[in-house]
Amino acid sequence: MSSISGIGGGFAGANSLREIMELRAQIIEKSQVLQQVHSQQGQNGTSATSVGAAPGFTQTLQNALQTVNTSQTRASDLTTAYETGQTQDVAKVMLARQEASVGFEATLQVRNKLLSAYQEIMKMGV
Repeated sequence: MSSISGIGGGFAGANSLREIMELRAQIIEKSQVLQQVHSQQGQNGTSATSVGAAPGFTQTLQNALQTVNTSQTRASDLTTAYETGQTQDVAKVMLARQEASVGFEATLQVRNKLLSAYQEIMKMGV
């Protein structure tokens, strides 16, 4: 019963409500400060990007293709190891093969979208 009276009413309830409101105000204030810091970092990040600190489209695409290639190589190596009896963990082999398959399918979809965009650009009149 004391927990209900502490929450609900009376003078103690007003004090706890005031404390909650003060905590809420502090949280909002800190949130605003964090948002300002985040927006300043975002502005600094965009200026660094324009200077060339971030990798370009070509480098990003090459990194993605390298990751897919690594995934496929790993799946092939695990498959060979399973076939030769070096490993018995079929779940690990199947998971690696599935990861490689999903990566390849995603790469294929990106290629299709890039090809479609290229074709649309080529259809534009000058």
